[in-house]
Amino acid sequence: MLSRLVILLCITLAACAPGGGLQDLPRGEAQSYRLGPGDAVRLITFGEDSLTGEFRVSDSGTIALPLLGPVPAAGESPEQLGRRVSEALVKANLLKAPSVSVEIIAYRPIFVLGEVSKPGQYPYQPGMTVVTAAAVAGGFTYRAVNDYASIVRTQDGVAVEGKAYRQSFVQPGDVITVLERWF
Repeated sequence: MLSRLVILLCITLAACAPGGGLQDLPRGEAQSYRLGPGDAVRLITFGEDSLTGEFRVSDSGTIALPLLGPVPAAGESPEQLGRRVSEALVKANLLKAPSVSVEIIAYRPIFVLGEVSKPGQYPYQPGMTVVTAAAVAGGFTYRAVNDYASIVRTQDGVAVEGKAYRQSFVQPGDVITVLERWF
């Protein structure tokens, strides 16, 4: 009887703990970066200075290229975007065999809130985890829950909130909230 009471108490306390009602976010892995609105890229078209430049992915997920107009970029890796631009240049009869490379010059930011020393907006870096994001934001405060955090992430146009652990990978645009520990 006592053991059942202890188990029930533990379950109740876990549900009442900060973030206890959140479902775990699906565990992601470090993956190739996918472009999204707000990213800035440099397109380099070998031997064609007029088709080389810096571009920002618009809210609609495109980049506006001279002579080509809007080219879809959201959801593409830099390599895929380079191939897409090359194909568009060939299709428009502007170049016969273009060589286009794409490099990211500015990533979308992440936002770190809650029990960190310096909450705010920070630049995303590939391979970031929850704990490295907290470190960039000045580290955990003495009141912080430092085993997990809440993350709001936009997936397929829908904002999803869930629990993410220290070693969980962060994605660009994530809003990470480091929760306050209850004493």
